Amino acid sequence: MFTKILVAVDGSENSEKALDTAINLAAELKDQLLIVTAVDISHLYGEGVVVPQESMDSVYSKAHEILNKAKSKAENEKVSCITEVLEGEPSRSILDYSTTNGAGLIVTGSRGLSAAKRIFLGSVSTRIVQESSIPVLVVK
Repeated sequence: MFTKILVAVDGSENSEKALDTAINLAAELKDQLLIVTAVDISHLYGEGVVVPQESMDSVYSKAHEILNKAKSKAENEKVSCITEVLEGEPSRSILDYSTTNGAGLIVTGSRGLSAAKRIFLGSVSTRIVQESSIPVLVVK
């Protein structure tokens, strides 16, 4: 039906629910799953903060850990998937990726982790819904 379903994850409980929903849909529809997470540190550079390399490495390591766990979950359900760490403001990165990669549906949790802990802000799902040109499923 959609061919490709994009799901945005950040390790939060709501993104796990979104991932489970996306995996179930992809399995049922025999669609490919695009699993993404976004890393946004641009606001730090705007403040003139120098981010230590080991902090950057830690952020990317955590992002890859989240994606690897999500990929294993999808593959256990026999769902074909691709994972990608996106850089930049999360909603814009997710929307751009969905367009570039031909997604037919975006699945996202209604709220992610706090900005201090991770990448999503509560407004990310709202912004995706408002700006997306394709259907969006927000999972609570």
